[in-house]
Amino acid sequence: MMKGSPSVPPAGCLLPLLLLLFTRVSGEVSWFSVKGPAEPITVLLGTEATLPCQLSPEQSAARMHIRWYRAQPTPAVLVFHNGQEQGEVQMPEYRGRTQMVKQAIDTGSVALQIQQVQASDDGLYHCQFTDGFTSQEVSMELRVIGLGSAPLVHMTGPENDGIRVLCSSSGWFPKPKVQWRDTSGNTLLSSSELQTQDREGLFQVEVSLLVTDRAIGNVICSIQNPIYDQEKSKAILLPEPFFPKTCPWKVALVCSVLILLVLLGGISLGIWKEHQVKRREIKKWSKEHDEMLLLKKGTKSVLRIRDDLQADLDRRKALYKEDWKKALLYPDWRKELFQEAPVRINYEMPDQDKTDSRTEESRGEETVSSSQVDHNLITLSQEGFMLGRYYWEVDVKDTEEWTLGVYELCTQDASLTDPLRKFRVLEKNGDGYRALDFCSQNINSEEPLQLKTRPLKIAIFLDQEDNDLSFYNMTDETHIFSFAQVPFLGSPYPYFTCNSMGLSATAQP
Repeated sequence: MMKGSPSVPPAGCLLPLLLLLFTRVSGEVSWFSVKGPAEPITVLLGTEATLPCQLSPEQSAARMHIRWYRAQPTPAVLVFHNGQEQGEVQMPEYRGRTQMVKQAIDTGSVALQIQQVQASDDGLYHCQFTDGFTSQEVSMELRVIGLGSAPLVHMTGPENDGIRVLCSSSGWFPKPKVQWRDTSGNTLLSSSELQTQDREGLFQVEVSLLVTDRAIGNVICSIQNPIYDQEKSKAILLPEPFFPKTCPWKVALVCSVLILLVLLGGISLGIWKEHQVKRREIKKWSKEHDEMLLLKKGTKSVLRIRDDLQADLDRRKALYKEDWKKALLYPDWRKELFQEAPVRINYEMPDQDKTDSRTEESRGEETVSSSQVDHNLITLSQEGFMLGRYYWEVDVKDTEEWTLGVYELCTQDASLTDPLRKFRVLEKNGDGYRALDFCSQNINSEEPLQLKTRPLKIAIFLDQEDNDLSFYNMTDETHIFSFAQVPFLGSPYPYFTCNSMGLSATAQP
């Protein structure tokens, strides 16, 4: 360091020097917190409320800026500054009703005192201490309780076979709970309830009750403050004579009926003594006559319903017969337009025959047609179908694989030992269904099918006049498939086997 140069203190010494300078200028630096009541302060309407707050640690607050406020700091409920209350920043509704209790201000204990507490004073308050650049505050809740006037209960008059009772009271805060009770403490349901607030924020209540039970006697109107847990109640006596009386004409009618019954009873007694046997016979005859009339009426009603249903059925069937070729439904009605085919089905084919059939199919195409016909389980009691309309049904519920339909000769050449045959069949293989039109191994058409219900019995309808072959699922009576407008080259024969054909589209030439 050069001689004559001023000495500069280290950087670490600057902060203490600045704090020392600040304390010499502005006074003593203070650190504090503010404490207040943890629970809400509850006061009755019109009384005096005291809201305390305390500095911690204890220290004098005489030179501090103290502010009490509600939702926002300005305007305030009360401001204390420079040892005086500042009225110019005070909320108008608190002027003349507030003061700060400062007897223990030297220990940091002050309190806001509110006189003549109003309903609008209910809510949250903030107590704020400010000393220089330090400001701390605490919040507390003031709950105002208004116990209204004693209930005024009176009867308004008879109504709907009962008495309407009205209960009213005013000056409650907050909104009270109103209840009707009987002398046993049972709650009665109010007919109506109306609660309103006046300009001072106090609640006025008016409830009514319709009493129809004459045995109740007394009813009690109870009004309770929900915070203070104190109620005011009033009972009223409901004498039975106050309930609506029976109309005079009703009394007269009842009396007249009673007198008439007495007279009729005397007359009936005399007649009964003289004509007891005759009355029994008349009663028996009347009962039998009524039963007969009832039976005839019921029979006519049943016959009428039956005739209406039959007429509707006949009308529907007539409409169906007019255009049955386009209507692919009602297979039972369709049978009436076809002749039952003279076929016989042998369901007892040995398993060995089924195995031999599949073995023959695997040997080559040249033996497929003859193998298929040899294992046909259905036979026709005539040489092919004659020209006309025929139907037959096949039970397939116990068969996992099957093929059914018709076949015919593809050629009329009698010199062939194994003539080619043309098949139009419906096939089930596993869970799949398809319609096939093929001659030997040559597939002319193949149509995959989606069935909603697994068929247990299938009806086949052969119409040679219109060149139509249709299959129906008799389980849900729905149409499955039709080979339409495909002419028959010769006499068709029924076909059914418990195997699938084992053909695929790749077998086409």
